Amino acid sequence: MSAAAKILDDFDIPYELSIVSAHRTPERMYTYAQSARARGLQVLIACAGGAAHLPGMVAALTPLPVIGVPIQTRALNGMDSLLSIVQMPKGIPVATVAIGNAANAGLLAVRILGGDANLTKMETFLAAQEREVQGKIDKMEEQGWSAYLGNMSV
Repeated sequence: MSAAAKILDDFDIPYELSIVSAHRTPERMYTYAQSARARGLQVLIACAGGAAHLPGMVAALTPLPVIGVPIQTRALNGMDSLLSIVQMPKGIPVATVAIGNAANAGLLAVRILGGDANLTKMETFLAAQEREVQGKIDKMEEQGWSAYLGNMSV
């Protein structure tokens, strides 16, 4: 979740960060999800591992968009979490990002929130990513592919 929080900080978006468990604190989960809209929240990001019921249960309890982040587990490397979050029943959608990729959850939340200021910052973010990749392209063309890729495990 720290990666999502960092993205939201970078975009100057206020947020709550809390700990809620679908299995160990079900009453807290109910209260948290059902009161989210009244507290002014507009998007929820829920990380979960293993059976990963939290994102789906939260989505069932609130009309707000929910983004699920599957967490890598020892048993199945996060595939159990991913499949639990992505396979939601009709009518209870949960947007799902890659295993362990809370940063993308933060970025998706920014896009969902929209608004001119957020989307302008998103355009700046995307342009910075493009410059970063272009820098790598330039470096590889300067060094040659063998020297450039020789330092990587690709």
